[in-house]
Amino acid sequence: MAGSMDQQTPDTQPRPVVTVLDSTHRAEADVRIAMYREALRIRLVEDEIVARYGEQEMRCPTHMCIGQEAPPVGVSAHLQPQDYVFSAHRSHGHYLAKGGDLKAMIAELYGRATGCASGKGGSQHLIDMDAGFLGSAPILASTISVGVGAAWAARRRGEDRVVAIYFGDGATEEGAFHEALNFAGVNRLPVVFVCENNLYSVHSQLDMRQPAHRTVKEIGPVHGVEALSGDGNDIDEVWRLGRYAVERARSGANPVLLEFFTYRWKEHCGPLEDGHLGYRSEEEIESWRKRCPVTTYAQRLSEEQVLGDEAAQAMRAEIDAEVAQAFEFAKSSPFPELAELDRDVFPGRGAI
Repeated sequence: MAGSMDQQTPDTQPRPVVTVLDSTHRAEADVRIAMYREALRIRLVEDEIVARYGEQEMRCPTHMCIGQEAPPVGVSAHLQPQDYVFSAHRSHGHYLAKGGDLKAMIAELYGRATGCASGKGGSQHLIDMDAGFLGSAPILASTISVGVGAAWAARRRGEDRVVAIYFGDGATEEGAFHEALNFAGVNRLPVVFVCENNLYSVHSQLDMRQPAHRTVKEIGPVHGVEALSGDGNDIDEVWRLGRYAVERARSGANPVLLEFFTYRWKEHCGPLEDGHLGYRSEEEIESWRKRCPVTTYAQRLSEEQVLGDEAAQAMRAEIDAEVAQAFEFAKSSPFPELAELDRDVFPGRGAI
């Protein structure tokens, strides 16, 4: 038995991974401009939802991703059309960054037939098969195992497909998260797990829920999943880590867990401010606003002469027009027919 380790095949040997990333490497200028445009587009869409939500025409619970634009933008910059994305309740940025249809997303929030889920799912149930966005769901950690299953299927079919799964820090406290990581690690599936650690699960601080001596990143290696962490408000840093993770997953080397530290500006669910509730301070919120991923990136691109003021203004005007058209389209679209109510809905066990 003493010599049994020497007889193992390379595939079953322990696989230590030493991750060395060039922190100075950045994307080409056109890629950085495209990422800024996507981040700005997500922000302007969310701002318009906030501005109109009080009209009481969007009747679904809506979780804003203002402040968390960098992770989906930086990761999706490396995803290909055939790749899949899964998300959770705070999904607007993930959907748009993967190429989801803006008009269909806004129509879904308004409950219209032209919505991406036929007006029946709302903000938390976005889906766009053509874009490779296989869905979002509000049940904590529920799409993590589904995403791993999709990666397992892709591996068995020999498909060139990476699956990116987005979730918050609260989801890492669910058993499904650990089981999914373990299965992905054992089978070396082409998965990139993206944890957007915004420090809160609804109103509960991170240190009330998880041990102070470890981060989410440290959970990955015990399940055979390589893990990295970084500034989730820095688009360039997300791009660097995302490139490494997607390349590792696509090559079959191993799945990767990315932990990005970021922050949501608005209340957990809804368009309002919530500093007055007391679970976090106004000073904390303001400190994160000063680290805004959109404005700080705009300043960086301007200082480095990558994007001029005139081009930036034209970009914003173009996005403003697109957003206005999306809301006009949504509000002028019809509501679903009554027959749509039961379509694609399947009875559970015990149903008559």
